[in-house]
Amino acid sequence: MLRRTYLAPDERQLLLRFWQSASGYWRGRSAWKPWLVAVALVATVLLQLLTQYKINFWNRDFFDAIGRRDEAGLWIQAARFVPLAVASLSLAVFSVWGRMTMQRDWRQWLSNHLYDYWLGNDRQVRLKFAVTEHQAPEFRIAEDARVATDLPVDLMLGLFSSLLTLVTFIGVLWSVGDGLPLALGGTTVTIPGYLVIAVILYSLLLSLAMWLIGRHLTQVMEDYKRTEAELRSIGTHLRETGEGTALPDGKKDGRQAIGAALKAVIEVWRRYLWQLMRITVVSHTNTLVTPIIGLLLCTPKYLAGTMSLGEVVQAAAAFVVVQTAFNWFTDNYARLAEWAASANRVASLLLALDETDTGA
Repeated sequence: MLRRTYLAPDERQLLLRFWQSASGYWRGRSAWKPWLVAVALVATVLLQLLTQYKINFWNRDFFDAIGRRDEAGLWIQAARFVPLAVASLSLAVFSVWGRMTMQRDWRQWLSNHLYDYWLGNDRQVRLKFAVTEHQAPEFRIAEDARVATDLPVDLMLGLFSSLLTLVTFIGVLWSVGDGLPLALGGTTVTIPGYLVIAVILYSLLLSLAMWLIGRHLTQVMEDYKRTEAELRSIGTHLRETGEGTALPDGKKDGRQAIGAALKAVIEVWRRYLWQLMRITVVSHTNTLVTPIIGLLLCTPKYLAGTMSLGEVVQAAAAFVVVQTAFNWFTDNYARLAEWAASANRVASLLLALDETDTGA
């Protein structure tokens, strides 16, 4: 029988095939359960944002009381902080419960769907004749399906929260920072909303740097998962051969085969390591520098007496919050790459199983 030439699908095709199956969790008679949890999580994000907003203004009032050396005012602010802290903690705990509940249920649904599709109509037997990329299907269902359903919940909630944070705290930055007057050649030019302009430019530069450094990360992640799966598959085959439950492969030495697979894993791991190291340079530098940039931008107005100590702290904190929200892509670049790699591997298995039906 002639084998057809394998044309690798592009990433768009893979992701569409993954969503075609994975979206079944959100449809059907039992879909009201995940949608109910999703509504509760959205409400939690809104309440968390409200709490964060009030804490930002609490920072202003607290440090203004310090600047006035107002002991009574400090005790009042300390009492105001307690319910805010309790609310923030409670919402964080509920968010963990909601996210992990949705992730667990989605993984269970998708894994059952994949097992049914893989084992139904003897597809697991005919799969070896498929010309698509489908090695180690059991690893793809057990591990890649988990990652492909875990990360979207975290990423989408994080993106939703970041967008709402941007809308809310850009207003805070604009109102607190106002304009920055600059003396140029005997005339004074005022830059309106200079803190907002600064945070947008800084975030764009950071995102560009992250993209340039980590643009090959998705491919490296796919290679890493593929080699890990092959190593486990060879080890499982050797164990089953020793137990007499599988036929030995007389074409190649078992020790040599597993040694070559391990070497491939370590080589791809080194590539993965260098990618993460470069990404860490950008992300950690941003973590260290952003609060300082916010304070330095507020210093001229503080020294000129047009901004109080509390407003400096409030504006600097809002600058960090807005930059973190803008930085969603940069902070989650590695996780996006990991999700894409896992979703692509699940989709490749689904396409291979589709082929067993069309070519039966």
